[in-house]
Amino acid sequence: MVPYPVCMKMTMHIDETLLEEVMDKYGFETKTDAVNFALKELDRRKKLRAFMREGLGFTTEELKASVDPNYDLDGQRAAETPAKYSASSKSQ
Repeated sequence: MVPYPVCMKMTMHIDETLLEEVMDKYGFETKTDAVNFALKELDRRKKLRAFMREGLGFTTEELKASVDPNYDLDGQRAAETPAKYSASSKSQ
């Protein structure tokens, strides 16, 4: 069984060196996996650009109202305690 919804065999002229680099860098076992990933990534980026351009369709007031007023918007991370560094710990 083929793991892809629609498949076709085709001959393509692809830069073999680049394909091998991508396969090694990202751990793809097959050329098909690498090419399919690249196509999906390009499609994801296109959708993300459209999303960023068009937004969620909410007004500014709706977006402001959707955030809990008690939420820490300054970026403080309550779950993390900042590490304490000293001159002596740097030299070890």
